[in-house]
Amino acid sequence: MSDPGEAPTIRARKHHDAPSVFWPENLLREARRQRGVPDEPVPAVCVLDPDGDMVRTLRAASRARPAAGWACYHTEMDVTDHAGLCIGIVGLAVGAPFAVLVAEQLFVSGCQLLLSMTSAGQIRPLGPTPYFVLIDRALRDEGTSQHYLPPSTFAVADPALADRALLAAAALPAAVHRGASWTTDAPYRETQDAIDAARAHGALAVEMEAAALYAFAQARSRPVLCFAHVTNQMARIEGDFEKGEQGGTRDALDLIAAVARGCGFG
Repeated sequence: MSDPGEAPTIRARKHHDAPSVFWPENLLREARRQRGVPDEPVPAVCVLDPDGDMVRTLRAASRARPAAGWACYHTEMDVTDHAGLCIGIVGLAVGAPFAVLVAEQLFVSGCQLLLSMTSAGQIRPLGPTPYFVLIDRALRDEGTSQHYLPPSTFAVADPALADRALLAAAALPAAVHRGASWTTDAPYRETQDAIDAARAHGALAVEMEAAALYAFAQARSRPVLCFAHVTNQMARIEGDFEKGEQGGTRDALDLIAAVARGCGFG
């Protein structure tokens, strides 16, 4: 910044290769000390469930148990077994900053593959909702990714990981597409001009986490894949936001298990 007294902004020049002073493992060390949390790893496969529908459904069915070693101050982790796979799920981590805060902590807690399963609005119709989109690139219309990577239009998924995931999902009954999303920090500022611009960039759906998670994944060399569960047309029609049976939990868990195995986990 030219003026030393100027307040920092996300547009200020970043030193992306500079190490952070604040590290997630140090935070978790203190959280374990303060809260008496055992130093136990979380499951190798973890999931972000921003809507919390999976967590609520699994708890109601007595299919979830707390992760004893999850020391995050801000969230709880539920552990479930599905199709022979042990999965850790963190609910209600909504938005780019929160999602990446949790992702940083997950990977220093034993996570080896992180999947995000977020509800998303339809930008380009691919059929009747609900359906899934494997996000392979996300428009960076949020602030968190700017702290991890230099400016660019998209943050992208690892192509090889995405290829393996799509192949693994092909046998599932639920529709799974692949393409771009638009990641926004301001869901209630999805103006028609903004929607048209996202559509012109090829976005199929709008969500709030993928660009930041992919920037984090690239900067930290972590395996992350993001899925948009396209459920709505931004409430412009009645009966919107339906995910299907049990809030879409069974379809989402089937997809998670198939992708995790296809990517070499479980």
